[in-house]
Amino acid sequence: MRRTFTRWGALVLAAALSGPVAGCVAAAAAGAAGAVYATTRGAEALVSGSVDQVAARAETVMKEMNIVPSSEKTETAGDKHELKGKQGDLDVTIQMERSDSSTTKIEVTARKNLAEWDKDYAKEVLQRIVKEG
Repeated sequence: MRRTFTRWGALVLAAALSGPVAGCVAAAAAGAAGAVYATTRGAEALVSGSVDQVAARAETVMKEMNIVPSSEKTETAGDKHELKGKQGDLDVTIQMERSDSSTTKIEVTARKNLAEWDKDYAKEVLQRIVKEG
């Protein structure tokens, strides 16, 4: 009887652990492919290209979507880049950070006010940046 319980316990433990791990692997694979996913305030993706290349694509999309640039910031020897702009009543922020030598993590937010975010608009901006590549 004890041996059966041990096997079942091991199977249950393996099944419980495989769910979260498989989810993480799937999320990492989706991110590597340039998939856009929602965050608590906007949208995020892992895209191919250096920070400079992705920043150039982001600036092109900002012009196409009539987002008026308001500030630009580069940190840590170019590994981080941030663009800010306005589109109507939205404050749009595009943050880019080097993930490795050939990929960049990018997050887009579109804030209406202190407590309200337009996640759909942020996702649209990010999808267009990903498409530019």
